[in-house]
Amino acid sequence: MKTLINSILLCLCSMQVFAGVAVIVHPNNGDTIDKKAIENIYLGKTKSFPGGGQAVPVNLEGGPVREAFDSTVLGKSSSQLKSYWSQKVFTGKGTPPKEVASAEEVIGLVSSNPNIIGYIDSSQVNGSVKVIAEF
Repeated sequence: MKTLINSILLCLCSMQVFAGVAVIVHPNNGDTIDKKAIENIYLGKTKSFPGGGQAVPVNLEGGPVREAFDSTVLGKSSSQLKSYWSQKVFTGKGTPPKEVASAEEVIGLVSSNPNIIGYIDSSQVNGSVKVIAEF
């Protein structure tokens, strides 16, 4: 019994926990943006921020933050998104957002380019980026 409890505790401690999803942009980006506009940018339905500036979305490669973003903001599972982008690419109507491996990469890209929009675990936000939405 003690081994079972220790195993459960070890699994719980090793699970990655996140506070929530923060959608981030460059600090100089003055646009006000809602969930639908974020969805449209990430699904390739629009290529600009509401103020007219170019919007370049960046995705995390995977993990709980990506899963939460996909389901909460985009309303799709990873398999639905894969199918969605396969069709867009096949018909020549779009390409999926660039994927990066870590929140640090997302922060680096967003903080150095006012056109990039990304998302990270809200606990990882720092002063080099601006949070425009939290989910």
